[in-house]
Amino acid sequence: MDSKEAVAALGALAQDSRLQVFRLLVEQGPDGLPAGVIAERLGIPPSSLTFHLQQLLHAGLVTQRRVSRQLFYAMVPDTMNGLVAYLTEHCCGGQASCGPACDPAATSAPMGASAA
Repeated sequence: MDSKEAVAALGALAQDSRLQVFRLLVEQGPDGLPAGVIAERLGIPPSSLTFHLQQLLHAGLVTQRRVSRQLFYAMVPDTMNGLVAYLTEHCCGGQASCGPACDPAATSAPMGASAA
């Protein structure tokens, strides 16, 4: 990922509703969710959700596919991982010992809750 792509991804995520949508899609995995389910779960009006999903699509963070009459959205693992790698590329001067540790199973706080 280059800096232009990172800025686009970070810009798309720098809004509360879009961040909530993206986190929900990350939680859901590669199968994604229909737009109506996303709107229902997050309480976002469909017209607003369409705008937010378009921003995430433009940044390459999500994909869209049609199944019958429904539009499904899913996160793009390569883009998400590329952004994390870009942000941590030179962490601690490149010393492997301080690199970030990701263990989703160890995280018990529900989405949107702050850790104590």
